[in-house]
Amino acid sequence: MADELNTQVQIDEEGRKVLENLQEIESEHVDAEYGADQIQILEGLEAVRKRPGMYIGTTSLRGLHHLVYEIVDNSVDEALAGYCDAIEVHINPGNSVTVVDNGRGIPVGINSKAGLPAVEVVFTILHAGGKFGGGGYKVSGGLHGVGASVVNALSTWLEVDIYHEGQIYNQRYERGKVCYPLKVIGNCDEGKSGTKVTFQPDPLIFEDTRYEFDTLKNRLREMAFLTKGLKIELFDDREEAEENKKHQVFHYEGGIKEFVAYLNDNKTPLYDKIMYFEGKKDNVYVEVAMQHNDGFNEMMYGFVNNINTPEGGTHVEGFKRALTKTFNDYGRGNKILKDNEPNLSGDDIREGLTAIISVKIEDPQFEGQTKQKLGNSVANGAVAGIVSEQLTYFLEQNPTEAKAIVEKSVLAQRAREAARKARDLTRRKTALEGSSLPGKLADCSDKDPKNCEIYIVEGDSAGGSAKSARSRATQAILPLRGKILNVEKARLDKIYANAEIKAMITAFGTGIHEDFDISKLRYHKIIIMTDADVDGAHIATLMLTFLYRFMPELIRQGYVYLAQPPLYKLEKNKKIWYAYSDEELNQILTEVGRDQNNKIQRYKGLGEMDAEQLWETTMDPERRILLRVNMNEDAESELDMTFTTLMGDKVEPRREFIEANAKYVQNLDI
Repeated sequence: MADELNTQVQIDEEGRKVLENLQEIESEHVDAEYGADQIQILEGLEAVRKRPGMYIGTTSLRGLHHLVYEIVDNSVDEALAGYCDAIEVHINPGNSVTVVDNGRGIPVGINSKAGLPAVEVVFTILHAGGKFGGGGYKVSGGLHGVGASVVNALSTWLEVDIYHEGQIYNQRYERGKVCYPLKVIGNCDEGKSGTKVTFQPDPLIFEDTRYEFDTLKNRLREMAFLTKGLKIELFDDREEAEENKKHQVFHYEGGIKEFVAYLNDNKTPLYDKIMYFEGKKDNVYVEVAMQHNDGFNEMMYGFVNNINTPEGGTHVEGFKRALTKTFNDYGRGNKILKDNEPNLSGDDIREGLTAIISVKIEDPQFEGQTKQKLGNSVANGAVAGIVSEQLTYFLEQNPTEAKAIVEKSVLAQRAREAARKARDLTRRKTALEGSSLPGKLADCSDKDPKNCEIYIVEGDSAGGSAKSARSRATQAILPLRGKILNVEKARLDKIYANAEIKAMITAFGTGIHEDFDISKLRYHKIIIMTDADVDGAHIATLMLTFLYRFMPELIRQGYVYLAQPPLYKLEKNKKIWYAYSDEELNQILTEVGRDQNNKIQRYKGLGEMDAEQLWETTMDPERRILLRVNMNEDAESELDMTFTTLMGDKVEPRREFIEANAKYVQNLDI
C-alpha cells in the first residue's frame, strides 16, 4: 500500500532545491555591513507568504480567485482521470470557500520519502503531488504541484476532510502550519470517497478577500464545458435571506461543442452544424469544435489539460496550419478558387470563426507557472493530423457548408487586400517625417513615451478646451468628430478607411492587427475622455471595442484609461466644489448646507467647461481621477461575448444585458 501511495504522491526534489536556492534565500538589505547574518532563510511555506506574486501572479482580486481555481483544478484532475463526476464550490459567510468532490480522495497513508501522511505532504511541501510521472495522473492541469500548498500558505486557516474506506480523515492548518496530526473524526458510507477542502484567504496577504460570484461562475462554466459529463455546482451562501442566495449548475454532456454554441449564442451562424473532431495521435488526445458566424472577429481558445493558454502554442499552431491547408486544397479541388487567384490566408479562413482546441497530454511543457503557452512540438503534429483528416471528410460530406465558408473567406481576402493598401498609407513615418501625424493632433513636446499621455476627446469643442488646458510637454490631444465606426460590424478595409480610426492608429504608432508592435507606442497613457452622459458612454464603448479587437495588448499592459469628468459644480460664498456622482453631491450639500445660496451647475458636456475647469477637474495629474481599463484573461471568452452583446447585430441580447445591469448605472439626472 505504501508503495502505491508513493507512486501517487511524489516530491519533485530538483524543483524544491531550485526554489530553496533561488527563492527562499532573501537579502533584507545590502550595505557595507553585508555578511552572513544578513541572509534570511525562509523555511517551509514561508517563501510563498514572503513573495506570493511569484506563485499566484498577484495579490489583487485576480490572485484571490486563483486560490479557488487551484483547488478546483485538483478535483478536475480526478475527473480527467475518470474518478470524479461531481464538484461543489461554496462561497461561505465570511468569504471562506469550500470545494468538495467525489473523487478518490487524497491518499492518507504515509509517504516514505517525506515520512508524513500523503495529504500533509500535498498541503505543506512545495512541488509535491501526484503529477510528476509517478502514475497518479496521466494528464493534469496542476503542472508544478504547488497549488494546494500555496493555497494553504496564503490562507488564515485551511481544513481538509478525506472520505476513504468508510472513515473521514481530517487535518487543519493555520497560515501553512500543521495544527494537529491527520486524524479520523467520524465514519461515512463504505462506498463514499472524495475530498473536501475549506480555506479562509488571509487578509494580511490579499488586498480584498471578498469573492465575486460572477468571476467564479465564468471560470467554473468553462471548466465544465471542457470536461464532458462533469457536473460543477456553485453556491453563494453569504446572504442571510434564502431567496437571495445564488446557485449555478454547469453540466454539459456535449462538452466543447456546447461551448462553441454558447459563445455563438449572440451571433448568427453561417451554417447550422458545429464541426467536431477528436482523436488520439502520438499519445496526445485532441478535441476540436468550430463554427463560423457572419461576423468578422475570430474567437479561438486553446486549452491544455483544461488550462487556458492565452498565448496559444503548438496545439493552436497545428490547428491553424491544418485549417489553412485543408480549405485551400478543398477550394482548389472544387474550383471555388480559380487558378489565377492566390491562396487564402489563415486570417481569411478564420474570419468569423469560433473555435475551441483542447488537448490532453501527459507531460505538458508550459512557459512558466502561469501556463500562457504550450511548447510541446508533438502537439502541433497531433492536432494538425487529426484536424486535416477529419475536416477534409467533413467538407466532402457537407458541400453546402464548405462552399459557404470558402466564399466568405474569398470576400475576406479581397477586403484584406484593400485594407493592406489603406494600411500602407496609415503607417507612421520616421521622426524626420513627423508631418505624417494626424493634422488635428496636438502632440506633446516630450518624446519619451513613459512621460507622455494622449487624450482622445469627444468633439471639437471639448478638444479646443483640452488643447488650451493641457500641459504641452507631456499631454497630447486628439479630438474625434462624432462616433467612430463600430468595428464589431465592419471588415478590415472599412476600418482602415475610417478617418477617426486612422487618426488613432497613426497617433499611437503601434499599427494594428498583425502589424501591431507595442514597442512603437508613443504614449504610455491613452486616456478616453467623453461626456458623462449616455452618448459619451456609447462613444467610450466604441473606442474600447476597437482597442480590444485590434490592439488588446494596450489593455493587457495597462495603457488604457477612462477620464472621469465631474457631473456637478457647486458654488457657494465664492467657494467651489466639484462632484463626480449624485452621492458625492449630496454629501457635499450635507456638509455645506442646503439653502438658496447654493449655485449648482450640471455639466452636460466637456465643452461647457473652460480650460481652467477642465484642467483642475479632469486633466491635472495631481487632482484628476482616472480609471485604468483591465482585462481579466481568466474570463476572456466572457469578455468576447460581452462586446458581441453590446456592439453586435442582435438587439434582444443587448436589451437583456442592459436590463440586467441597469441597477449598476448611476442616476445622472439632477
